[in-house]
Amino acid sequence: MELNHAQMQVTSLLTSLVIKKKKNMVKLKKLPFCMRVLLESTIRKCDGFYIKTDDVSSILDWQKQQNQAEVAFSPARVLLQDFTGIPAMVDLAAMRDALAKQGVDPNLVNPRCPTDLIVDHSLQIDYSKCAIQSPPSPMDESHGATTRSPAGRPSPRGSSSSGSHCSGQRPGHRGGCSKVSCSDAPSGRSAAVQIENTPLLCPFHLQPVSEPETMIRNQEMELIRNKERLQFFKWCSKAFKNINVVPPDINTVHQLNLEYLCQVVQEGEGFIYPDSVVGTDSHTTMINGLGILGWGVGGIESEAVMLGQPVSLTLPQVVGCKLVGTISPLATSIDIVLGITKHLRQAGIGGKFVEFFGPGVQQLSAPDRTTIANMCPEYNATVSFFPVDDITLQHFKHTSTDHTKLVVLEDYLKAIKLFRSYSDQSEEPQYSEVIEMNLSSIVPHVSGPKRPQDRVAVTCMKEDFINCLNEKVGFKGFHISKEKQATQVPFLHEGAEYNLAHGSVVIAAVISCTNNCNPSVMLAAGLLAKKAIEAGLKVKPYIRTSLVPGSGIVTHYLNTSGVLPYLRKLGFEVVGYGCATCVGNTAPLPESVVDAIKQGDLVACGVLSGNRHLEGRLCDCVRANYLASPPLVVAYAIAGTVSINLETEPLGVNSEGKDVYLRDIWPSKEEVNHTEENIVIASMFKELRSRMEKGSSFWNSLESAESALFPWDPKSTYIRCPSFFNKLSKEACTPQSIEGAYPLLFLGDKVTTDHISPAGSIARVSAAAKYLQSKRLTPREFNSYGARRGNDAVMTRGTFASIKLQNRLIGKTGPRTLHIPSGQTLDVFEAAERYQRDGVPLIILAGKEYGSGSSRDWAAKGPYLMGVRAVIAESFEKIHRNHLVGMGIAPLQFLSGQNADSLELCGKERFTINIPQELTPRQQLVVQTSTGKSFSVTALFENDMDVAFFRHGGILKYVARSLLP
Repeated sequence: MELNHAQMQVTSLLTSLVIKKKKNMVKLKKLPFCMRVLLESTIRKCDGFYIKTDDVSSILDWQKQQNQAEVAFSPARVLLQDFTGIPAMVDLAAMRDALAKQGVDPNLVNPRCPTDLIVDHSLQIDYSKCAIQSPPSPMDESHGATTRSPAGRPSPRGSSSSGSHCSGQRPGHRGGCSKVSCSDAPSGRSAAVQIENTPLLCPFHLQPVSEPETMIRNQEMELIRNKERLQFFKWCSKAFKNINVVPPDINTVHQLNLEYLCQVVQEGEGFIYPDSVVGTDSHTTMINGLGILGWGVGGIESEAVMLGQPVSLTLPQVVGCKLVGTISPLATSIDIVLGITKHLRQAGIGGKFVEFFGPGVQQLSAPDRTTIANMCPEYNATVSFFPVDDITLQHFKHTSTDHTKLVVLEDYLKAIKLFRSYSDQSEEPQYSEVIEMNLSSIVPHVSGPKRPQDRVAVTCMKEDFINCLNEKVGFKGFHISKEKQATQVPFLHEGAEYNLAHGSVVIAAVISCTNNCNPSVMLAAGLLAKKAIEAGLKVKPYIRTSLVPGSGIVTHYLNTSGVLPYLRKLGFEVVGYGCATCVGNTAPLPESVVDAIKQGDLVACGVLSGNRHLEGRLCDCVRANYLASPPLVVAYAIAGTVSINLETEPLGVNSEGKDVYLRDIWPSKEEVNHTEENIVIASMFKELRSRMEKGSSFWNSLESAESALFPWDPKSTYIRCPSFFNKLSKEACTPQSIEGAYPLLFLGDKVTTDHISPAGSIARVSAAAKYLQSKRLTPREFNSYGARRGNDAVMTRGTFASIKLQNRLIGKTGPRTLHIPSGQTLDVFEAAERYQRDGVPLIILAGKEYGSGSSRDWAAKGPYLMGVRAVIAESFEKIHRNHLVGMGIAPLQFLSGQNADSLELCGKERFTINIPQELTPRQQLVVQTSTGKSFSVTALFENDMDVAFFRHGGILKYVARSLLP
């Protein structure tokens, strides 16, 4: 993109047509910066149809119109990750088929808004490290003393031939699990502790595999397992215009958005204009940390934006978050994030925009800001916005942005009042309300054991965990009796005996995506590992450790800074790039560990530096999961337990019998900053751009169809044409009342999209597994729900398949429900299938925050295909509510103070919901039950566009009909 002042002036001149009046200029200067981005887009896209001049006036009068006026917003681009991107692209391919049958040119179906699809969610950890954990002694290094390899065979330490070559003769395995030569510590570092490559176990043969091959093997398995999906993506990249597909093993969607796709200003149609984005992922909000307005939407909504439909939103309240005080040198960006998350969650800012200002903002680096912005879904805000300022510009200078572009960028943003200067207090924006946060009050925390908002100070961790054992089962409690809390279960692992107890760490994953993308926290983890090795500490070998960088850049700077070998030595080696542990793709725990956990009914723990850790998500037998910063993940892995006070108790004992405390190995902020300044340089971003240009040899050689219509393979278990467009008519039907519906499920509070549409492994006894087995697939070939989102048959059977689903109709946990007419307990899918055969509509009863968690369009598509017509709940997560509307499912909210219990609903009644033909936004509807009870609910259609989508049976049919002649 070549920016010049002439183009800049075009947009500035266009803006001045509206703000040339003095009173309008005054209004502009008082607008929050995020509202100014909306204003610019509205002016530029004003066409008198989708976007009207009244929208411009409403935004200028934002103070009076907030929470009242509805405006349309056209983002500059759309961002898709593959789990949500593949169903979106499958839908577009199916739409092409439907229009072709109506005699319409299928080539008309193309993204009109620039779209980037990043393939990053298919990585699984098939290979992981089972390394020799004891630090080598000088004698071992110099004399080649033998030690026991993970396979139980003696091998010379330091030898390049340790372990046997894995021939790969077992069916289904490609072989070649060879051992490569070991390496010494990088030059220029202390020789007191030598670092070597230690063997890994090939999961098929229990033969050693070299560390450097681990990532390659995982990536190879990823490509083989997902070949069908990748071929479909390759077809999309050629068949559809205006879409860019980024193949796997390049970068995660979040990091790629920050490091490559973001432009701050964009160019198109003769203008330059502010960058903005909507993405099919809740982490899209990270981009707001760089002054780029963006938020997460459903896959269904994103398809509409891709096809030229604007996002409709009610002008939000904008909360100003004033940051004051000085950040503690011991607090990481994660501590700051969790502190602000708690503060804003308590402030009750659901559905609002947040804009940060105040002297504390200038203490935050650009990565700090993106980390904070990432967490806004956790405190239920729509966006958390940091306007572009000098620190933002400095960040882009460090990331190799062209100097000329930076000059034009700065001039342009200043010309249209989008550049934030803290020196001129007279231009301070006005906010709906101001919340003040003192950064000095932040101390290191972790989050858990089940929810990200449950923060625990590190110094209180031991006490809090014991309280969790005592409390009844709930969001924090496990209800372990006093006499069983001291249980210890001995077990054997690799010939040595260990003990597991409540609080024992069995999974420790350092993940550098989303809220841990900040280089400072990753470098801190590496420096801590280095100090730990030098102090003689180690990690117990049964702990499932892994390091999954958000991008190759992370590996680059960890390696260049010299800390990567020390992380490897502790077991934190790079296993690949993509979403793995966070989405349940953890390798199975050793059987001896699983047996010990079950034998003692232990509350085993996982510690990870991601931001998703719901109960049972990492592993079925790991009940307590904590989010922590990367250095704390390493620390807890060394300690081997979360039941420890890291301030007063030692992490471990070195070879000399001396206690080593966390304070002894914690890197200072000065050390981290010095390393970051000297490592995180422009070369990293140049390397990324080079990788983007080259792509991958696998992707470049991958064959795919050349046709306008996708050649659906009836034998495929990954890609299937969905039934959303069956019997597509030109005209939409009037809304129909829902008569005599049975509840499919009777649910409680905080039902997440993980409960509704799991993304992890497919259980062998599930309805989805039965379907895949009928296609002659073995359990090893099931892959995950996320990878099979392009197959509606799998995803519908996987709907409500979570083992943690608590359904009040059956009174116990699991993916089962009561088929009310027969009184039988069935799999949820089987019950829904029987209701559909009988022509009976379905509803769902739920409590508060229904649909919370990750944005997931199949959490609405699945219920729709099951025959669910409405969800009646106390409250909804905003994105999921949008999904329901987008699929033609009515989100209905109990009136204030009412719920299923207060209305004495047992969940076995039949429900009739009266829906008028002239439905209006937020209209109250009457629900009648078969027992004679009647109550009112609010239909959560927020605007006329929502009503239109519902009338048409969802966004997809609405868009398809718009293309019919």
